[in-house]
Amino acid sequence: MEIRVLRYFLAVAREESITAAANFLHLTQPTLSRQIHDLEEELGQQLLVRKSHRVVLTPEGMLLRKRAEEILTMVDKTESEFRSMETTVSGDVYIGSGETQAIRKIAKIIRQLQKDYPEIHYHMHSGNAPDITDRLDNGLLDFGILIQPADITKYDSLNLPAKDVWGVVMRKDSPLAAKECICKGDLRTLPLLCSRQAVLSHRHGNAFAAWFGADFDKLNIVSTYNLIYNAAVMVEEGVGYAVTLDNLANTSAASDLCFRPLSPRLESGLNVVWKKYQVFSPAAEVFLDRLKAAFSQ
Repeated sequence: MEIRVLRYFLAVAREESITAAANFLHLTQPTLSRQIHDLEEELGQQLLVRKSHRVVLTPEGMLLRKRAEEILTMVDKTESEFRSMETTVSGDVYIGSGETQAIRKIAKIIRQLQKDYPEIHYHMHSGNAPDITDRLDNGLLDFGILIQPADITKYDSLNLPAKDVWGVVMRKDSPLAAKECICKGDLRTLPLLCSRQAVLSHRHGNAFAAWFGADFDKLNIVSTYNLIYNAAVMVEEGVGYAVTLDNLANTSAASDLCFRPLSPRLESGLNVVWKKYQVFSPAAEVFLDRLKAAFSQ
């Protein structure tokens, strides 16, 4: 399977048209059709359903699209690392993180590095802990920022000197907005919006479920989310109450929303993690050195 052909396949998947993809790739339509046909023959699977004016990916085609994107990301990352092996440190650093205010600490380090190493570029990926660790394990990220509890035993790590506070985002005209904090009894009958990680059936890695206790499965969770911005819009529209971390949703004076912490107070620590025995690019090595200087005390 050639890298070049995988790029051809992704162009077809993106354009949903062999003709349009051929124009984009500066190939003739018969040449591109033959390359895709040969790829299907090599894999022994039909990847595209050809219709009158467009093509549609089969389930096998959707799987290949995901894998091809991962493969080509790794190829591009590797090429970038070798290009950066020069006298001047340059290259790319790939960082994954859950939604957290602690990213400001990382941003400050990046800002400092920009002055000394302007040729280093940074790529941020937002996701939950399973997504971040999967990308770390597959070499698509150099570093991950994980919100505790999370299993970090197979990684090297640094503790971030920060804590995220759990609570509930609600409309300011909600009766609960008059309270200083939210207890378990307040949540039992509310329509709740919870992050996908917070509704996992197991309790390990699920701080909110562990906090709530045995009756967690009886909660009225009307929606899940992975990015708080969209959840906050749903709260504004009266869909429910979002269980989240502080300082992520807009709860300023101009906003219709407010945040109330949980009681008893629930906090989550954070870790920067990377693969053990990782061989870093020069750019990632410089970034790690700054992380250690800032957070190893």
